Amino acid sequence: MQRYETQRRRAYIVRLTIAQLIVTLVGMVLGYMLGQSEGLLSVLLGALVALLPQAFFIQRMGIFHAKRRTRGAIHLFRAEAGKFGLTVALFVAVFVVAPPSNPALFFYAYVAVVLTHWLTPWLMPRDRTTN
Repeated sequence: MQRYETQRRRAYIVRLTIAQLIVTLVGMVLGYMLGQSEGLLSVLLGALVALLPQAFFIQRMGIFHAKRRTRGAIHLFRAEAGKFGLTVALFVAVFVVAPPSNPALFFYAYVAVVLTHWLTPWLMPRDRTTN
């Protein structure tokens, strides 16, 4: 049973990542249509600010490492706190080092990528283990 659940979690992460990359690419196309290369760059920066902390969280939780299984709420709390801190640091870095030329597209892309996980359960196959 544990093996099935691990495979299901991995499939969810892979499908979530694919869905987020599709949202990012669609946003980049729309950003290019609305603001040429500046719009495209704003969307890309917004998507990266959303994707990088998620990748950190996945790595920190050890979802893809069979040998390094984490247990307990403390690991979840640490991973989530690190994700939050990284998100804040990336926002600061983007606005200090390379401010987006179109902040609206930047925030739209960020929100769209972050909220993609609400839609991802529709991409998951139905549970086959029901009695």
